[in-house]
Amino acid sequence: MQTVWLSSAEWFAVLRIGLGLWWLESWRHKDKKQWFTGGGITWAGGIAEKHRWPFVRLGFDRVVRPRPRLMAYVVAYAELALGLGLIAGFLTPIALVGGLILNLIYLVLMIHDWAEQGQNLMMALISAVAFFGMSWQAWSLDDALGLFL
Repeated sequence: MQTVWLSSAEWFAVLRIGLGLWWLESWRHKDKKQWFTGGGITWAGGIAEKHRWPFVRLGFDRVVRPRPRLMAYVVAYAELALGLGLIAGFLTPIALVGGLILNLIYLVLMIHDWAEQGQNLMMALISAVAFFGMSWQAWSLDDALGLFL
């Protein structure tokens, strides 16, 4: 299908690249010194402690709290990898699914904060649209390398 300015594949690529820039901004705006010394995980722990769903508290206590430094690095560098992968269009379907999962984790953790939910819901929706629109078909390393045809 041809649109006025770009093809549909190119519009999906614009959406993918925009989402990648959003992930890159999520990584960039973190205070790395504070984040990697436990600030981010401490903040999330405070939210998990007061969470209305017991499984969130239990999951956080079993998975994240025992390894705060590792989880801080996992979260920060997952955001960086998602941003770079989506911008470059490398392993795009994997990045889109990974980003969708990360947004759903954020969504569940922050379920009581509607201001934060708008961002997570929007990013999750863009991930789904970019995935089903096969946004790796234009302007991507995946397309150049013949991956995910």
